[in-house]
Amino acid sequence: QVQLVESGGGLVQAGGSLRLSCAASGRTFSNYAMGWFRQAPGKEREFVGAIKANGRSTYYADSVKGRFTISRDNARNTVYLQMNSLKPEDTAVYYCAIDRAALRMVLTTTPETYDYWGQGTQVTVSS
Repeated sequence: QVQLVESGGGLVQAGGSLRLSCAASGRTFSNYAMGWFRQAPGKEREFVGAIKANGRSTYYADSVKGRFTISRDNARNTVYLQMNSLKPEDTAVYYCAIDRAALRMVLTTTPETYDYWGQGTQVTVSS
């Protein structure tokens, strides 16, 4: 049984920073890419970024590039999302997800390629 548990959300002022964590269990974590997505009220879930299984490659949505950084610690089965220079439009519930395919060569942005999701953590950025 795969489980993903996010933590680290909260309320922050615009320009501030937060770091989200996602702890995984139930699968050989180091074999799978991980993704971060977010969903704002009334909007569809959108891709934020992803990191390859070995942590050597990342890919980001244009809206967060240069402000957000994804990293992972395979020894701790944990992936992180460091969010800097936060804007009110970053307000959303943030989800981590694990790729359904092991050792995928190319990072993907579509939710359908991820088969397990965390419960989500709320990030609210005040102006």
